[in-house]
Amino acid sequence: MFIVAAVLTGATGVAAQTPAVAPVSPPGGTTFVHAGRLLADPATGVVQRDKTLVIEGNRIVEVRDGFVGEGRIVDLRDSFVLPGLIDSHVHLTGQQNPNGRLEEVTQSNAEQAMVGARYARRTLMAGFTTVADLGGSNEAVFALRDAIRRGDVPGPRVIASGQSVSIHGGHGDINGFREDVMHLLSPESVCSGPEDCMRAVRLQVRSGADIIKITATGGVLSNTAAGLGQQFSDAELAAIVDAGHRMGRQVTAHAHGADGINSFLRAGGDSIEHGTFLDDQSIRLMRREGVWLVPTLLAGDFVARVASGPDNFFTPAQTAKAMEAGPRMLDMARRAHEGGVRIAFGTDSGVSAHGDNAQEFALLTRAGLTPLEAIQAATVGAAAHLGISDEAGRIAPGLPADLVAVSGDPLADVTELERVRFVMKGGAIYRAE
Repeated sequence: MFIVAAVLTGATGVAAQTPAVAPVSPPGGTTFVHAGRLLADPATGVVQRDKTLVIEGNRIVEVRDGFVGEGRIVDLRDSFVLPGLIDSHVHLTGQQNPNGRLEEVTQSNAEQAMVGARYARRTLMAGFTTVADLGGSNEAVFALRDAIRRGDVPGPRVIASGQSVSIHGGHGDINGFREDVMHLLSPESVCSGPEDCMRAVRLQVRSGADIIKITATGGVLSNTAAGLGQQFSDAELAAIVDAGHRMGRQVTAHAHGADGINSFLRAGGDSIEHGTFLDDQSIRLMRREGVWLVPTLLAGDFVARVASGPDNFFTPAQTAKAMEAGPRMLDMARRAHEGGVRIAFGTDSGVSAHGDNAQEFALLTRAGLTPLEAIQAATVGAAAHLGISDEAGRIAPGLPADLVAVSGDPLADVTELERVRFVMKGGAIYRAE
């Protein structure tokens, strides 16, 4: 059991066998975290022993040798401590289930935000203190992001794209319902033609998007038999990337087919989500331009298992695409890794279950990454990809006090990260067992 001493004065539940319901955050002063083993900067791979993290408010101010300090002490002497984890691709406001298509037309944006609050808490308790939410109702996602930022609800810090910029009738638009229903539910971020797509990007920025997410190709879970290849024209992709960059936003692309991947890369896009059918040209372009790949192997594994299982709840169009794409993703990540492509951790959670995010680590090692490389992808790598290296990914003076702890050694068995037992975000303790 993790021991939290002094900080628990007047508080309940934090050192119990179950996760804390609300964070325990000291009213002021200094907190000392005693770390038996510490991977402070995963980029180095150096595990230090017997260190004390000195925390003032929500930030780390010092890392000292030995176990020092008096007053509020968090005892993790028997634990392995590392930075809070980062998931570069989630969808907090929903989760795949047999009633998913019905929920699309019955849940309000307010209900989706409330659902998102539940899944945000579950994600935080799993050790992910920062996420990028890539695709969802502007109103729901941005409200959730801002509520977490204010401290109204517990959850990871959220970098949000809001609605994806998509083509009319393509992945990201509404599909498979009555025409009048689709007309009502089609988001304003769908577009046709370069000028209209520039409008869609600008609208997303005005609405509050931190990052622009586009659907450069078809997708598995859109209920249309439109394939997984390129859907935007080259001219539309160039216009989207240019408009996003002019507005100071990174542009990331959902992309399965090699044609859409390569066209987006030639247009100057910043990162690829999924990358299922990337080819040698894709790898050369990504390596040359320093583009990040977010392989979302957990999503591929999940859709393949559902589509091939006895309780398949996908539509025929979804099932066919799941069986086409899902089984290929491990090999894709292996080829990208061997080719020197930079990989950032991302799960597409919301396809798979929220809270299961750490299962991606084992899949990354099956694709050829070492446990350390997989951890780097979820810390320093993801932070660099999202442009937040001065706020996340390491444990160092000046950075927010985001850290997690496990009992075993994740460098020897990366599945230890599926059993996170301590979570601190911004100096507040959210989980301690």
